[in-house]
Amino acid sequence: MGIYLNPANDGFRELLNTEIFVDKSAMLFFTNSNVRTKNKYLCVSRPRRFGKSVNLEMLSAYYSRGCDSRKMFEGLKISKVPEWDKHMNKYNVIHINMQRFLSNSKSMDDMLELLKKTVMRDFRKEYKKYLDEIDFEHGLSFCMSDIYGMEEIPFVILIDEWDCIFREHKDNKEAQKKYLDFIRDWLKDQNYVALAYMTGILPIKKYGTHSALNMFNEYSMTNSGRLSEYTGFTETEVETLCQKYNKNIEEMRYWYNGYRINDEVHLYCPRSVVMAIEMGKYDNYWTRTETYESLSKYISMNFAGLYDAAERLLSGEKVKIDINTFQNDMTSLAGRDDVLTLLVHLGYLGYLQDSEEVYIPNKEVANEYVTSMKAEGKWGNAIKALEQSRELLALTLSGKAEEVAERIERVHQEGCDPLHYNNEQALRYTVLIAYYYAREKYNIIQEMPAGKGYADVIFVPNFRNVDGIPIIVELKYNKSAMSAVEQIKNRNYPDALKDYNKILLVGINYDKDSKDKKHECIIEEYIK
Repeated sequence: MGIYLNPANDGFRELLNTEIFVDKSAMLFFTNSNVRTKNKYLCVSRPRRFGKSVNLEMLSAYYSRGCDSRKMFEGLKISKVPEWDKHMNKYNVIHINMQRFLSNSKSMDDMLELLKKTVMRDFRKEYKKYLDEIDFEHGLSFCMSDIYGMEEIPFVILIDEWDCIFREHKDNKEAQKKYLDFIRDWLKDQNYVALAYMTGILPIKKYGTHSALNMFNEYSMTNSGRLSEYTGFTETEVETLCQKYNKNIEEMRYWYNGYRINDEVHLYCPRSVVMAIEMGKYDNYWTRTETYESLSKYISMNFAGLYDAAERLLSGEKVKIDINTFQNDMTSLAGRDDVLTLLVHLGYLGYLQDSEEVYIPNKEVANEYVTSMKAEGKWGNAIKALEQSRELLALTLSGKAEEVAERIERVHQEGCDPLHYNNEQALRYTVLIAYYYAREKYNIIQEMPAGKGYADVIFVPNFRNVDGIPIIVELKYNKSAMSAVEQIKNRNYPDALKDYNKILLVGINYDKDSKDKKHECIIEEYIK
């Protein structure tokens, strides 16, 4: 038993002893099915604080020959199937955190030398009787080949923070290539590897259109595959925690849900959920941890369409992107889509694989966008609109149509790029940003099927506003606010709100051909 070779199970024992523990051992069904197969190379990328290191502690405790972990796993999900212990404590495990080696090195050469030196120190302790037969002079691969040849016990290699070099030395291309070459030579096509499992924030770096580590199957925020539910908390797991600790599941969803991996799996950031339970308060926990990059740096990049996309996202819209040009690093950003794809991997955006769209996932992350935008002068008008959105909602609920029209007009004129001012979607984005605060009290639904058509925007009271009045907003161009309200009635849009007897109808018209760009509003109370 060493520090890096065949470690003990102390890390996983501490996790089991922690009050808030979520059992992810079912993941071992999947990893076991890949042991000693062509699919034995797995790379899992998730944002920080999503449970990547926790899973590595579990894998190490399960596979390492340096401990006996049977009692730890007997009551967990993995123990419910036949032959669950077939691979338990049967392998030479190497468990390393690349960040630790990088932080204690001045260069990539120093880092790799330190890594080899410390791991082979464990080899010398473990295999004293074979010292004369093991090649310690030509690197890890020769050393491990000799050990495997003598004992025929393969290795499970667990690498945490594998991508730290690409985050902390993002401009050093030579060092990055040297590092990737080392990983490839160490792991690829080596018969001593039973399983290689790497975790990080970024997917594997590409050179052009080719990956330097193409033997790995990747499970990322844009394509998580069969590992989707094991890194991050699922809806079912969070519901169970809320029941156990008497927490409001609706509030938990509002703050931390939203990483929609597919139709069945929605992920929460584990740190945020755990901290909300422990602290007894819903707040920004994930975004308070140390960040590797500033969100404002990326959303303020001067790429065509990025500013507009950020405003659309903040308004609650989804934005279609192409993730295929992203080079899996933080510097080779060639356009809007590369920036938005990076933000997906960093956890600042959710991604819908089927529709290829991104969105801001929850309240916690939306708060970070607002904070970051406040730090950048170019977002001044949008931030002003957000800060005034509480008052706009109050004016609307009070029926003060003229003042509402003035506020919407001001936001539209000050916050919209002149090039897109008359775009058919521009007014909708304006309205959604202007009513930003309303999201705390309403679920805002766009193009909702209603009556004989689709309502532009419907505000449905949420769990925080159970006695609230719903709002239907219809937008018009070069017509009249009254025609908007009449359309709501004539097409029976209120039928979509069957549980409410009183509804507020809001018609907004923008005369885009007039010199003063006049906006008008009518607010009418509708009683069924």
